[in-house]
Amino acid sequence: MDWLDSIKWDRDGLVPVIAQEAGSGDVLMVAWMNREALAQTAMRGQAVYWSRSRQKLWHKGEESGHFQQVHEIRTDCDNDVVLLKVTPLGHAPAEASIACHTGRHSCFFQRLEDGRWQAVEPVLKDPEAIYR
Repeated sequence: MDWLDSIKWDRDGLVPVIAQEAGSGDVLMVAWMNREALAQTAMRGQAVYWSRSRQKLWHKGEESGHFQQVHEIRTDCDNDVVLLKVTPLGHAPAEASIACHTGRHSCFFQRLEDGRWQAVEPVLKDPEAIYR
């Protein structure tokens, strides 16, 4: 059996994917993959996702330069979620990596405080300067 057949794809042929920074353990983002995206990720050693909004494959970093080198691909116990252990590329070594389209290190930058969502991580780079 093909290893891709072990994945429990949803009715749209997608599986949720968590990108975790290998060095820090930070959860950087959650995205989606279809069969082709997961196969390309394994082949390239860089993250390729499925963009639900654009309905096409999305090689992370193709526009922003913030690529994700993949060290490990794992699944959960039910094979219905994929975990990528990645190293973000495309930034100066002294800078924190950017994974979020808002210009932040992680897409998980909001925390619930006193009944409201508060941004608790800074914008590292203006998105206007990332996506031209």
